[in-house]
Amino acid sequence: MTFADEVKNAVTPRAALLVIGVLGLQLLFIASYVGALHKPKPTDVPFGVVAPQQMSAQLIAELRNLPGGPLDPRTVADAATAREQILNREIDGALIVSPRSTTDTVLIASGGGAALADTLTKIITKVDLTQQRTVRSVDVAPASDQDFDGLSSFYLVVGWCVGGYLCASILAISAGSKPANRQRALIRTGVMALYSIVGGIGGAIIIGPILGALPGSFWGLSGLGALTVFAVGMLTLALQALTGIVGIGLAVLIVVIAGNPSAGGAFPLPMLPDFWRAIGPALPPGAGTWVARSIAYFKGNAVTGPLLVLSAWAAAGTLVTLLLSMRRKPDDAAGDTAPVGSTAA
Repeated sequence: MTFADEVKNAVTPRAALLVIGVLGLQLLFIASYVGALHKPKPTDVPFGVVAPQQMSAQLIAELRNLPGGPLDPRTVADAATAREQILNREIDGALIVSPRSTTDTVLIASGGGAALADTLTKIITKVDLTQQRTVRSVDVAPASDQDFDGLSSFYLVVGWCVGGYLCASILAISAGSKPANRQRALIRTGVMALYSIVGGIGGAIIIGPILGALPGSFWGLSGLGALTVFAVGMLTLALQALTGIVGIGLAVLIVVIAGNPSAGGAFPLPMLPDFWRAIGPALPPGAGTWVARSIAYFKGNAVTGPLLVLSAWAAAGTLVTLLLSMRRKPDDAAGDTAPVGSTAA
């Protein structure tokens, strides 16, 4: 047998296609992470301005016309309203102009991301310098001193997402990528639900009581974790039911390659390029990170939309998995590929 024949026997067309697919995922990983994070800059950051009426319009116009358009300023009635809007996550910061002195106040929220809070302070400090004024910053939603740069919530959600698609992948690798019938699809869904509950509680225990890295409601974080793990796990199971083992790669594409850099973790959403800023809130890592920060630092405000996103992924994944299992014929189930010595489930 020639060397070429050996190669043909050793490398099947299916294996070659899978290797090419892995190479594609590798290159997309590099492109997505570097594209999203290599040059963060704020764009259209929702920003409040509290100033005397005679100077408010001019100040807002000046902030709106800053080079690069970093701010999207709007008038706010008073300092109390500005604080409330920050805690409700309607704006990311605010400038309180003092009519009686030359020192103004910039309100920030490092719990929503230290990089953005620091950037807003620098922008307003530079603007006030041109007016011979100074600025002091007040952090109305400060990150825990055990939560460096407000990143703990992001890494917590990443861990939950990893658990979700790894658990679903193991179910596929160990017992056939496509469930043989509806009963077995229900079993996989049940296993995924139980794993999600344990994973959610476990993550909340580690991040809270053990490490003290993230404040906020323990049971709120546990529930978020269970929903996040289940959403990602069922997404992965659905993709596997649709495409077989390729579904694992598709889950990695959606959750890891597209979802993680657009989640607003390392740099909050207003500092990301337009593409990642647009897709981030619609993907599990972004929705989960937003809710985790809201639970920890913003009194649980502004979580309805992101929770609906996670619920939609979970519901869609469950529905697709169960529907596809009901459509399968006995011959299809018998033809599933499973590891030697295992039973397709």
